[in-house]
Amino acid sequence: MLQVMDYSNEPYRDILCIDVKSFFASVEAVERRQHPLKARIAVVSKPDNNGGLVLASSPLVKQLYGIKTGTRVYEIPRDAAIEIVEPRMALYLEKNLEIISIFKQFVAEEDLHVYSIDESFLDVTHSHSLFGSTQAIASQIQALIWDQLQLVVTIGIGDNPLLAKLALDHDAKHKQESNFIADWHYKDVQETVWKISPMKDFWGIGPKTEKHLQRMGIRSIFELSQHDVRLLKKKFGVIGEQLFFHSHGIDRTLLSESFTPKETSFSKNQILNRDYTDKHEVEIVIREMAEENAMRLRKHHYTTSLVKLSIGYSREVIDGGFSHQLRIEKTDSSKKIIEGLLILFNRHYKPVPVRVVNVTFGKIEPKSALQLSLFESAESLILQEDLDQTIDLIRRKYGYTSLLHASSLANGGMARQRAKLLGGHRSGKDER
Repeated sequence: MLQVMDYSNEPYRDILCIDVKSFFASVEAVERRQHPLKARIAVVSKPDNNGGLVLASSPLVKQLYGIKTGTRVYEIPRDAAIEIVEPRMALYLEKNLEIISIFKQFVAEEDLHVYSIDESFLDVTHSHSLFGSTQAIASQIQALIWDQLQLVVTIGIGDNPLLAKLALDHDAKHKQESNFIADWHYKDVQETVWKISPMKDFWGIGPKTEKHLQRMGIRSIFELSQHDVRLLKKKFGVIGEQLFFHSHGIDRTLLSESFTPKETSFSKNQILNRDYTDKHEVEIVIREMAEENAMRLRKHHYTTSLVKLSIGYSREVIDGGFSHQLRIEKTDSSKKIIEGLLILFNRHYKPVPVRVVNVTFGKIEPKSALQLSLFESAESLILQEDLDQTIDLIRRKYGYTSLLHASSLANGGMARQRAKLLGGHRSGKDER
């Protein structure tokens, strides 16, 4: 017997899920006075490096060459007529803010959820008296973004955020003849949601989850919707129950009921420009990253009592690397944190080429007072805290590189290069 849900008690909202088509590449096309759908552009991080990554490619490049986000530089055909450009994160953030300002003309702050730099959810349920039907609002937003920024946006419309997102990803993005707008509703679930294939393309199901589901005999979204929800919950916990209801198009999220998640860790990751074979050079990078992370701690008035160091070796090395953690006294002191990380490094370091360094602080707690130590006088702790705060103040005012340790100027130092990055990529400010 077909298992179908009764949607009469489910929340009905008018949700838009809006995505800027190939955002980074489209912005670069507009900057070059090209139509974003006709340009042949790929935005590539570290284009001079054979292992550099494609961050975005224009729709035509995807169509003609199959080049998409995650493609490596060496996979781009040498004879392809593609303009390779480096990312300009500051420019993309600026355009993102302009787009958000357009969204705010149609919805209140609490009815807007910015999902990523190029994707947002809008609850327009209360906007109809001013701007018309949901379709009309979607069309107005599209037109405004095109008129003001020459960017093409695709829009999924649904009775809840899930249906809007699925409509966007599996319908609107492929419907140029319908102006890249698609509607998916509860009444359409059997003809829309159940037809999504493969399962790993469904929102919330990745390759690993797909394999687990296949082992249970579930090979499609339809089969997931017909499975025993109790068995799914037993296998996956609450996530299993959520997967079951999602397969029926049910999502009870309200955008206005926003919350601030508790941050459990601060982390920094650095892929080095080359293999580091000198132990001292790796120590320099660990110190720099620890200082930057500690500065974040102090800015948010947090402390840490757990440091974790992960080291990734060169791909030429069979051993992948190591990851270890150490409990330390509750602190926000750069000095104390660096000491803990270097203990881990010296304890586990092997003389092999290093390519990746990750520094993570766990056991994050709000700072309530000066953290006293059995091994140091209160006076020295106060002096160290004053020094950290003074350094933070100078760096916030004049930039992180205004105060650097001499070691950061040595060959292994990465602080000056990281200061030019935004979101892990070049900000591009120096070129505008």
